[in-house]
Amino acid sequence: MKKVLVIIILLFSVISCNKTAEKVEIKVTKPKTKKVEFGFNYADFNVLQDTIKKGDSFGSIIQRQNIGDKKVYDVVEQIKDSFNVRSIRYHKPYTILRSKNKTNKLQVFIYQPDALTYYVVDFRDSIAKAYKKIKPVTLKRKIIGGVLKSSLSETLGNESVETALASRITKVFSWSIDFFKLKKGDRYGLIFTERFINGKTYDGVEDLEAAFFEYKGKIIYAFPFEQDTTSGKVEYYDDQGRTLKNFFLKTPIKFSRITSRFTANRFHPVQHTWKAHKGTDYAAPTGTPISTTASGVVEATGYTAGNGNFVKVKHNGTYSTQYLHMSRILVKRGQRVTQGQTIGLVGSTGLATGPHVCYRFWKNGVQVDALRLNLPTGESLTGNSRTRFMKQIEPLKRELDSIGNL
Repeated sequence: MKKVLVIIILLFSVISCNKTAEKVEIKVTKPKTKKVEFGFNYADFNVLQDTIKKGDSFGSIIQRQNIGDKKVYDVVEQIKDSFNVRSIRYHKPYTILRSKNKTNKLQVFIYQPDALTYYVVDFRDSIAKAYKKIKPVTLKRKIIGGVLKSSLSETLGNESVETALASRITKVFSWSIDFFKLKKGDRYGLIFTERFINGKTYDGVEDLEAAFFEYKGKIIYAFPFEQDTTSGKVEYYDDQGRTLKNFFLKTPIKFSRITSRFTANRFHPVQHTWKAHKGTDYAAPTGTPISTTASGVVEATGYTAGNGNFVKVKHNGTYSTQYLHMSRILVKRGQRVTQGQTIGLVGSTGLATGPHVCYRFWKNGVQVDALRLNLPTGESLTGNSRTRFMKQIEPLKRELDSIGNL
């Protein structure tokens, strides 16, 4: 009987403890985070965010708000020296801050023409005031490298770097590297700075400090250098002070692939006969820009049944190039063009089974294989410029070499 009483007492004790635990349970609610943007605490206003739509104007937007006894014309006159209301553009964001009382009166209008800049029109005084602000930008240095596992664009994308850097890199190395021929497993290293707005919002790449790529078993470096410190002009050089900017670009199209090479005997895919192919075919989507590989004068433009729309450029007394099968020609005969300038768009006019450009090359009036030529290079640094350059790149090269274990 005593044992039974002890068990009953213990059961009541457990139940009492559980009830007590339930009574003291407290729910903790986290306070709402206050958002501060453009220098205003959103908790103090009724906030409306939208984008400029077709038919909108500064006047029509604020007229829809409670602007009290203010007139739109008077407001525009008061702020015209600080903010041109006609500059607002479609799809750009704006924010309206209104009072939290029952009048819901317009207090502030904020317009953002780009990620970095914003204009504030303040209605809180009797006279409207406007001012322009630039968000603070922080530069952060980034170093990446290793081996290519896919294309350059995909590799950078996997490193959370904007694809625009791939275009910049291609331009820097365009005289030295045919990026279509980079292979998986080739090593690379990049040192660059990125912009961040307000210390957190990514805003792209600022500068390319240094880079290297392994190409056909050889390491090719690129370092920016300002030879004339008064000009502000920056060129890229390799680790020996040799310019990367040669007389000719490697290819007339960025990010493409070679589908047919220069050969004395090829089976023509349209004519179904064996004949010489005196050019290099680069496949690319219709409309892709075609660049002249060197500066010169447009010698001829036109159309033939075989070549389709074409452009021929004379570079000097020795070299000429021709670009075939264009969907559109963008230059005229006799026009002077600069290296890298877009002269036409990829197409499939003439005898072509698909969109591509056939790139042809003449040396002393004879058609030759551009991929096998030892083409003229640019000048190298000498004297004090070379000494200053070698000292400047020494720490950068050490960093690059440590990335690629060179």
